[in-house]
Amino acid sequence: MARAAASKSQTRIQREKTEVILTAALDVFSAYGYRGSTIDQIASRAGLSKPNLLYYFDGKHAIHKLLIERLLVTWLTPLEHLGEEGDPLEEIIGYVVRKLEMARDFPRESRLFANEILQGAPNITEQISGPLKDLVDAKANVIRNWSRAGLIAPVNPYHLIFSIWSATQHYADFDIQVSLILDDKVATNFEDASKHLTEMFTRLLRP
Repeated sequence: MARAAASKSQTRIQREKTEVILTAALDVFSAYGYRGSTIDQIASRAGLSKPNLLYYFDGKHAIHKLLIERLLVTWLTPLEHLGEEGDPLEEIIGYVVRKLEMARDFPRESRLFANEILQGAPNITEQISGPLKDLVDAKANVIRNWSRAGLIAPVNPYHLIFSIWSATQHYADFDIQVSLILDDKVATNFEDASKHLTEMFTRLLRP
């Protein structure tokens, strides 16, 4: 990130323009991926000229980097809230529901992350192998201890977490497929999904 967007003394108008650019970029990146997106597309979506956009950011990579950094903070929060001291089954089901709510509330962010991963995670390798891996390792150890203590059924904690990710993020990353198959019943999609996933993971994990 560079230029006006990097300044700690941004004016209100500069802050607003930065957010307009980031919102537009999120639309473009989530639809076309990093490689398929251009500065011209982002500028057009933001209603700005290309030179005006480049006053705030050095280029596409700088915008994408800031979006990914913000996304990872949001993405880690639900797993961070999985508490070691709570009831194990309630904690895990709570995590499932929080991840599903994220798929509902942040579909563009989910697709942005999915596109980045499908391209080999070139811009977030350090974050995945660093903060994300550290958090997953810590929570996997919590789940493993619950399983060994007989508080939940025997389960591989890493594959449990992967299963939760895939089962919940599907509703954001493949939302058009879900909507078409369910005749676009968007209002009840997530309510029904929450009930189903809660029952599925409860049956899997109940000792």
